[in-house]
Amino acid sequence: MANEALHPRVQQVQAALHAGGVDVTVRQIDESTPTAAAAAEYLGCDVGAIANSLVFMADDEPILVLTSGAHRVDTAHLAERIGAAKVRRASAAQVTSATGQVIGGVAPVGHPAPVRTYLDVALLEYDELWAAAGIPASLFPISYADLLRVTGAIEVEVD
Repeated sequence: MANEALHPRVQQVQAALHAGGVDVTVRQIDESTPTAAAAAEYLGCDVGAIANSLVFMADDEPILVLTSGAHRVDTAHLAERIGAAKVRRASAAQVTSATGQVIGGVAPVGHPAPVRTYLDVALLEYDELWAAAGIPASLFPISYADLLRVTGAIEVEVD
């Protein structure tokens, strides 16, 4: 698919990756993969290699947690790790406000403003990770090192 035919959110993610020195091509696909399980099935990879981009509210600030599709984020543990009084899932409106993207398609980059980002160290287990690229019908491959670098994330254990 030519870049001009890509959804504007996918174009933003592609531009952010390239601006960050990550030479990958995002894929806009014909079916929605809004969950890690759906993405893993589509790609034929381990669900743990899917880098979920989840938005939480740490006290009153949105944060982005990039976690393995095989993990659930323990919000009490995460709050303790990052020094927040409380961490809770963001509402759909808060997700869109923080990222400019919708649940199921949130990318690690390409947001209207920086979002404090945390990277699940469990993703180190995989040579190739896959993440959404701004809409639920989009994916791109990336290494842990590139994901850490391009997002400026803080490494953390999430469960």
